[in-house]
Amino acid sequence: MHGEGDRGFIASVVGIARDKGVSGYIGDGANRWPAGHVLDAAHLFRLALEKAPAGSVLHANADEGVPLRAVAEAVGRGLGVPAESVAAGDAAGHFGWLAGPLGADAPASSALTRELLGWRPTRPGLIEDLEAGHYFKA
Repeated sequence: MHGEGDRGFIASVVGIARDKGVSGYIGDGANRWPAGHVLDAAHLFRLALEKAPAGSVLHANADEGVPLRAVAEAVGRGLGVPAESVAAGDAAGHFGWLAGPLGADAPASSALTRELLGWRPTRPGLIEDLEAGHYFKA
């Protein structure tokens, strides 16, 4: 999840880039990360409580898979630091606990969730949200 006030995954990626002076991605950065805005997820949560059948598996992502190189490039632009590849063998030292998630290719679809509940994300996608600048305020 992403959005103004986020203190999770994306805020951590920005913090690492700020600390290291480089916005890194692993290998060629083609691996993908599903993303959803926190306010879209909140709307889905309400719909799930009201309408989802018991045992439903729901996905609250609007972006099925944002290439992590694109994320690193947007973070780099926001911080004014270069976006550079980090070798897979160096990822744990560079990213710490985030090396595993950042090294995975994890696209996910919310098509079934949208069909089941009529949910439609309306908030900015991950790259657009990064471009808004709120992640880079001191």
